[in-house]
Amino acid sequence: MTLPQSHNLTSVLIANRGEIACRIIRTAQRLGLRTIAVYSDADADALFVQMADEAHHIGPPPARESYLQIDKILEVAKRTGASCIHPGYGFLSERAEFADACAANGIVFVGPPASSIRAMGLKDAAKALVEKAGVPVVPGYHGVRQEPDFLRQKAYEIGYPVLIKAVAGGGGKGMRRVDKAADFDAALDSAQREAQNAFGDPRVLVEKYVLSPRHIEIQVFADSHGNVVHLFERDCSLQRRHQKVIEEAPAPGMPPEMRDAMGRAAVEAARAVGYVGAGTVEFIADGREGLRPDRFYFMEMNTRLQVEHPVTEAITGLDLVELQFRAAAGEKLPFDQTDLEIQGHAVEARLYAEDPEKEFLPSTGKLWALEFPEHDGIRIDTGVEAGDEVTPYYDPMIAKVIAHGATRDEALSKLAKALSETIVAGPKTNIAFLKNLCEADGFKAGAFDTGFIDRNMQALGAVAVEVDEDVLAAGALYLIEREAERLLFGPVSRVGRVESPWSIDDGFQLIGSRETGLSLIVDGEARKVRVTWDRNGPAIASDSETVRDFTIVEADDAAIVLHQGRQTRVILHDPFAVDLEHLGEGSSIKAPMHGKVVAVFVQPGDRVEKGQRLAIVEAMKMEHVLTAPFEAEIAEVAAEAGAQVAEGARLIVLKTEDGDG
Repeated sequence: MTLPQSHNLTSVLIANRGEIACRIIRTAQRLGLRTIAVYSDADADALFVQMADEAHHIGPPPARESYLQIDKILEVAKRTGASCIHPGYGFLSERAEFADACAANGIVFVGPPASSIRAMGLKDAAKALVEKAGVPVVPGYHGVRQEPDFLRQKAYEIGYPVLIKAVAGGGGKGMRRVDKAADFDAALDSAQREAQNAFGDPRVLVEKYVLSPRHIEIQVFADSHGNVVHLFERDCSLQRRHQKVIEEAPAPGMPPEMRDAMGRAAVEAARAVGYVGAGTVEFIADGREGLRPDRFYFMEMNTRLQVEHPVTEAITGLDLVELQFRAAAGEKLPFDQTDLEIQGHAVEARLYAEDPEKEFLPSTGKLWALEFPEHDGIRIDTGVEAGDEVTPYYDPMIAKVIAHGATRDEALSKLAKALSETIVAGPKTNIAFLKNLCEADGFKAGAFDTGFIDRNMQALGAVAVEVDEDVLAAGALYLIEREAERLLFGPVSRVGRVESPWSIDDGFQLIGSRETGLSLIVDGEARKVRVTWDRNGPAIASDSETVRDFTIVEADDAAIVLHQGRQTRVILHDPFAVDLEHLGEGSSIKAPMHGKVVAVFVQPGDRVEKGQRLAIVEAMKMEHVLTAPFEAEIAEVAAEAGAQVAEGARLIVLKTEDGDG
């Protein structure tokens, strides 16, 4: 079904990138719209660029020089004759000045009026506005004063724990929980700096931290004719560092009377600002005694599409992006509140390039393999494909994996199965962590809140794990086989199997099975493993068990072995290679990932205590604090605020006991 030609929406410029750009393009093309992409240098070969009908370059990789450049985007829109602009989420989607600029240039903004964005764009003003409309808000200080001493006093009056939150923006940026007064100043400084970097506005508010909180949001939709409905709720309580990890709809344990109360409150909040299009009203609920209609509070309104919108689409059967285009074209909503009903249950997992075993550090690099299962009830939203690079410039999301079932148990089971069958090789990912979450007893039983992940890190597998010797042996054997085949018989396949008839990989033997002995060095210790090949494939035997369920992906000089959601990278050792650059560098503090140094707190000659802050590196929109591993003197500072650094780069050198750096 196409859009009505009378409204003259014939083409759309997508002012975004990645999976949301791909998702918008699919719906826009189905509606008959010509799709126009804009891209930075880092995205020149990206999937969304390939999918669009046309694509135009707008600048270098940093978002502030490309995707956040309103003038550049509008210049492309005018040059290409775009009749509307869809901002997606993030970037310019909640910038009122962008909506104004679109209107000034005669281009339809696929989103709410600029006045609505302004009204809800600052959390303090938004809380005051909805409070007047009768919507309950979290107790706290939402005023304009920003002096540290004043805010510290307000936190004391509110009572710890408190939450410091950026006035502008969302997504967990500029947000810090503070449990005691001694930690307030450092948390305030960090929140303000992150808010400034993310939103260009360092202002914060301070509010009471609700104990046992459930993060529940209501999807609202409005047309330009005064009709406003809600499309039920989503539960986004599974969070880490205030970043959503798994979302679902509807919320587990939601009583009908509370759903009605929250829905009415969300609709009133939308009406209060003259809203048009898709929006989300976020609430925090006190879940200590289960969900109750008198224990939820307004947090903020996101005046855009949300990352987690697919779960709402799954339970309502609606395409929210199509509805956005139709609202922008001036159409009335094709339904009212009584026409809507919940159909089953949906769960979404955010698959990220990050390493749960190293405190979820972002991970970058080439995607040597990327494969998703195809099952009924499974939807994959992604903006990358095998061969693409995960760069340090943008959010590290690889994909959203969405499962829909008749019941919550069925949806969770489908999601866990889909995750177990997903193959990603290259950057480290949170696949195993997500699967463990889906199968965690507390989560499955609905006994969780926003602190569930933090309380269960070890049980969820977010801790360092020893190298699996069997998997390491499989990778080592593959590399040995590959080198032999390369020298004797030619090329090998990229994933898992050698393509020579002389390879032992096929297990062919006239009698019995073939057994190979292999010596490895694991954590400095020599070990022996036995590798048996038969017609069923390789079996790597150790003292504990035999492993068969692994996948091997070739990555230049390495073999990446995938087993139970974990990646093990195996490289052939060159005994003659010497790392001269880092030889004798002593106790160095290195960059944990590619990123930008935003602050350095020490200089040569300083004495530091164990745990003292040394520097902060920002990557993929998150700050990472580097601390001293022990008491020492600073021997060298190679880091400089504002500099881009590569993963593993030496930033600070500590003087050790023997005096060496």
